[in-house]
Amino acid sequence: MLETGTQAPTFELETQDGESVSLSSFDGQRVVLYFYPRADTPGCTREAKSFRDHLAEFAEYDVAVVGVSDDPVADLASFDEKYDLGFTLLSDPDGSVGAAYDSYGERTIGDREMEITHRNTYVIGPDGEIERSYEGVSPDEHPEDVLADLADLAE
Repeated sequence: MLETGTQAPTFELETQDGESVSLSSFDGQRVVLYFYPRADTPGCTREAKSFRDHLAEFAEYDVAVVGVSDDPVADLASFDEKYDLGFTLLSDPDGSVGAAYDSYGERTIGDREMEITHRNTYVIGPDGEIERSYEGVSPDEHPEDVLADLADLAE
């Protein structure tokens, strides 16, 4: 995991709408950058819907929620539309951004080794520094944990 206080790696990826977004698109705003393995799978869907259900609370802190996976743009568009997520999803098809955030690599699933996005989250401050990191999070109730930390950061 990247350490608190370090500069967040820059990136430029496509959204579920096919638009290009970079980390600098959020300059001056806090960002919750969460990495998840696969769109429209049970755990990833629970996590995304939980972030969706708390968007108003994130907005109170002026925080942008951004999800990243190695899914293609078309899959992200379907995922967003199916669950009316309402936040930015980014396609990292080669896992390079995930790797820069220590959130992509080999994992054994069943009896197979695969390259996959790992379920990690970062809170990136308005100045581009990592303020909080969460490794191997559970998809259930994770947004509530992040919101509690945002309350501490806001003090």
